[in-house]
Amino acid sequence: QVQLVESGGGLVQAGGSLRLSCAASGSIRSINVMGWYRQAPGRQREWVATITSGGTTNYADSVKGRFSISRDNAKNTVSLQMNSLKPEDTYVYYCNADGVVVTTTPWLSKRYWGQGTQVTVSS
Repeated sequence: QVQLVESGGGLVQAGGSLRLSCAASGSIRSINVMGWYRQAPGRQREWVATITSGGTTNYADSVKGRFSISRDNAKNTVSLQMNSLKPEDTYVYYCNADGVVVTTTPWLSKRYWGQGTQVTVSS
């Protein structure tokens, strides 16, 4: 069983910074893409940023230039550095691991989500 555990959320003033981290655990052989999504109550979850195992990154236009995603393939971790935060960045942020292959079933790949971490930006 694979688990994703996030940390680093909290309350920050507008213009401030936060760093989110996510660690994937289990009998993981490989992870194709890791990323971050966010969701507000009553709204659909939206994509924020992703990074491939090769290091290719992509960002939503709303965070481009302010957020930076990175990962450590050896440790199966992904981080999101969030700078110049705005009140509209207030969401629950979810870590995602896509194309996860575990050692016991190498022919399968699955997608996993973390439990979410609240980020609140005050004006």
